[in-house]
Amino acid sequence: MAVLKKGVEERVRGVKLVIFDVDGVLTDGRIIYDDDGKETKSFDVKDGHGIKLLMRAGINAAIITARESRVVLHRARNLGIDLVYQGRKDKLEAFEDILEKTGLKPSETAYVGDDIIDLPVIKRAGFSAAVSDAVDEVKERVDYVAGKPGGRGAAREVAELILKTQGKWEEILKNYLR
Repeated sequence: MAVLKKGVEERVRGVKLVIFDVDGVLTDGRIIYDDDGKETKSFDVKDGHGIKLLMRAGINAAIITARESRVVLHRARNLGIDLVYQGRKDKLEAFEDILEKTGLKPSETAYVGDDIIDLPVIKRAGFSAAVSDAVDEVKERVDYVAGKPGGRGAAREVAELILKTQGKWEEILKNYLR
């Protein structure tokens, strides 16, 4: 069951950029290696569509991940995400770089994470969310806990929450109901 803390709707209305962790948020957290040692990840198409809907509505997207993987670059390119930070164990440093590059204030950002490495950015972003299977320490500190797990629709759920709160969802639906 999704949980939105009281009084955060105004912060959601100010979001202009959503930053996603990868492993455990855009994927289910599993890392698969083939016989040649190549890494693969599984991404949910609905999550990807949710990110595209955000971008079409004028809300940018970014990725910050502690691991490095060519798979992430392929997925980001496929979705049109230009702000991709890989191999960043200090996610707050990457977050500050994003603010500098975009000219946004922390209050204009959202962050979606699942583990304690995400906590510094969760504390700094204007709006924070976690997937349903995030660790307890993260779920206790975010503004919103999705009803769905990482890699299984949580990113889409957060995207829809933002779009609906900002009053952009009905316009998006109109494009599909013509």
